[in-house]
This record gives sequence, C-alpha cells and structure tokens, in this order.
Amino acid sequence: MTDFDTLLDEAAAVPLAGWDFSWFAGRATEQRPSWGYGDLVAERLTRAGAALDLQTGGGEVFAYAIARSGSRGPHVATEAWPPNVPVARSRIGNVVATDGLPFRAGSFDLVVSRHPVTTDWAGIARVLTPGGIFLSQQIGPGSNRELSEAMLGPLPPPDHQHPEQIAAAAEAAGLEVLQVRGERLRAEFYDIAAVAHFLRKVVWTVPGFTIEKYRTRLRAVHDEITVKGMFVSHATRVLIEARR
Repeated sequence: MTDFDTLLDEAAAVPLAGWDFSWFAGRATEQRPSWGYGDLVAERLTRAGAALDLQTGGGEVFAYAIARSGSRGPHVATEAWPPNVPVARSRIGNVVATDGLPFRAGSFDLVVSRHPVTTDWAGIARVLTPGGIFLSQQIGPGSNRELSEAMLGPLPPPDHQHPEQIAAAAEAAGLEVLQVRGERLRAEFYDIAAVAHFLRKVVWTVPGFTIEKYRTRLRAVHDEITVKGMFVSHATRVLIEARR
C-alpha cells in the first residue's frame, strides 16, 4: 500500500467516542479561543448550585471545570450519542441519555454547552432559575469552510450562526444577553490521517462523510500536504453568555 492508503487505514481505525482530541498531537493543531471556555465554566460553577451541561460529548470539558472549581453541585449532563454516554458517565456520573431537556422548570442556576449541534433556547430559558446563567461556546459561521470545500466544492456564504443571530435567538427566548463574542481560529493538518479522522469525528463539517466516498478528494488534500507541509483551515467560534 502507498503512504496515502496506510494513513487512511490508520484514520479509519481510530475510535470516535468522546471528545478527547489527544490523538491529533503532532498531526494537527487548532488555535484556541482567547476567552478560555473551560476556565469560564469553572468560574461560573463557583457561584452556582445545580448545573447542567448540554451535549457534553465525553464529559471532558465539564469534568475539567468541575475539578478546577471545586464545585459540589449537583451536576447533571445530557448526551444523545450512545457511544459517548458511558464515557461521560465515567467522568461526571449523572448523565442523561437524551437530546432534549427533560427537567423541571427552574431546575438549574447554570446551564452550559460547548459546541452544541442545536440550541433549544426556549427549553434553556425554562430550566434556568430566575437570574440563572447560560454560557455556551458555539460553532460559528462557515467553520472550517476550507476543509468543507475541499470535499464538497465551492459553497454559498454562511447564512447562520453569526454572533448577532445567536444573540437574537437568546433574546427571543426571553434571555438577557450579557456578552457575545466571535473569533476565527487557524487550524493546521499535517497528514491526511488527521484530516480524515477529523471529518469522521466532527460530522457537521462534511455531512455524510466516509473515507471511501471522499477518497478522491482526500487524495487531492494529501497531495497538497505533501507539497506544502500542511493543509490550513479556519474554525469559527462564538461565545455567548445570557441570563434569565
């Protein structure tokens, strides 16, 4: 097999459960937002009682924030993807396997969510206590557009997830927006295995991605990396904090 084939076989074998990106060490880098989301959650936890993390993935970030804050909770998380649920429970304990909000009104002083696929603004407003805080780091408009277009061809300009649109959605649910910020962040991929595994894991970048389906496109990216030493893309992130 060629190096290309070997690298794709390696990418196909990497487990997908959880949001631990340590496998990418030495193979890809992504600039982090300046606000430090995990530490922001930890700081908010020091002032909260009951806290909820929506779409927790493997629970990595929420568990970090709990440990850093010393918060005793109670802490609850939700996660809909079955392979992630036991991973998250090993870190957090109380993880509800759902993509909804099956909680009583006014149950939580703090609701957080990192990179939610969707945001149920009305549901979040309902489960927050009066004065409760929602803090979220959302995927911004056209995130990793260069990577998407490498697989799909030219795409129309992004028409959703702009900071002002996210803020408007929060306000429409009756929340008071305390801050909203957006950043564009450089990502570098140093081999095609990193590209392929990223696309398998971060499913919204190229919906329906499989290695076999996009093998020809992956070959073109592999050739670019061979010449340039990397493939460069840009992630976009939006931080929003709102209060009921």
